[in-house]
Amino acid sequence: MEVNVNCAQDCINGCLLGDKCPNQQYLAEASQFINDTSLDKMLELAEEARLKKLSQPPKWVIPDFPE
Repeated sequence: MEVNVNCAQDCINGCLLGDKCPNQQYLAEASQFINDTSLDKMLELAEEARLKKLSQPPKWVIPDFPE
């Protein structure tokens, strides 16, 4: 029996699946990024992303109302 886990919600305090986690490769990539990147560079990347998002036009979502 396969257990479906929503990592974004269920694994907030740590991975529930351990070695069976399908996202192990991302853990290694994230750890490598954190080890290799200075905090100043991370803040610079975050600021660039924030400014990029601010420069985009707003995205309007028109709900479908039942008739």
